[in-house]
Amino acid sequence: MALWRTDLQREARERIPVRLMPQTPPDRLEGTWRDAKPSRIDAAVAVAMSRPTHGWLVAGASEEVRAGRTLVRTLAGREVVLWRDEDGSLLAGPGHCPHLGALLADCDVVRGEVLCRWHGMPLGKDTRPRWATYTAHDDGVLVWVRVGPLEEGAEPTERPVVAARPEAASALSSVVSLVARCEPRDIVANRLDPWHGAWLHPYAFSDLSVDDEASSDELLVLDVAYRLGKRFAVPVRAEFACPDSHTVVMTITGGEGEGSVVETHATPVTAPGTHRATTVMTEAVVATSGRRGFQVARALAPLVRPGMKASQRQLWADDLEYAARRYLLRRREAAARD
Repeated sequence: MALWRTDLQREARERIPVRLMPQTPPDRLEGTWRDAKPSRIDAAVAVAMSRPTHGWLVAGASEEVRAGRTLVRTLAGREVVLWRDEDGSLLAGPGHCPHLGALLADCDVVRGEVLCRWHGMPLGKDTRPRWATYTAHDDGVLVWVRVGPLEEGAEPTERPVVAARPEAASALSSVVSLVARCEPRDIVANRLDPWHGAWLHPYAFSDLSVDDEASSDELLVLDVAYRLGKRFAVPVRAEFACPDSHTVVMTITGGEGEGSVVETHATPVTAPGTHRATTVMTEAVVATSGRRGFQVARALAPLVRPGMKASQRQLWADDLEYAARRYLLRRREAAARD
């Protein structure tokens, strides 16, 4: 009877990922400040900063660049216009018209050419002047532009470094972008400090522990529970790594949603060295699961995504305050030295 009951419990755990895990109240929650050593976080950030972007920066979500209209973004101090060619491919060029300097935002696109809203000047890959002068890439979730800055010793590449993701046909994605007064390194530092999760986001995370044996300056491995209210949670195992200096990728390696990724991209708006610095944080969640309920969620994606985006924004409202504070303190220290 005991063996039969054990088998039933194991099967139930496999079928139902939710666990009864009452949330620890703040007065009983163990502090993480001893584990979140500044030197440890700084070492991980230093490794991330050493990895080149090869000039590629995220400009937004793929769905934001619609057929027939332009989108303008400021990347590292440069205005960049994005639009779709006749075949749907992504094109990019300078964000202002060469005629009288009009901003090329929300312009009509006809037969792959941008029509300036001020006087109708056509601009495209074959017009004169040729206007599709930036290399652009659409990975199906995010759009990228190779605009720089190009790191010393790094060569431009044909494509950005894109993290391994679940197959699009079996995944559900959600993208949000928020602006912060900080540099990209401050957003990266926030993600490379997982110890703040249970304290800054108690409504979302609990039971967080970093696996020190499996972790290094290049890889953070941790176990954490995603909260479903005060009594229930879903435990998972996750890894954090940085493919380049502006990106942190969290991959779920065990538990519900194994293979799902959360990508955090930090895109500078202001030119390098400009203060006060402004950075756009873009988070792409690409979720997958073999459960039947997830397939239903995928079928109802237009109804599910608003909830996903609201949750992402709530988390980052806290985290961008963290990043902005880091930046402010670093600038104060620099000013004191000067």
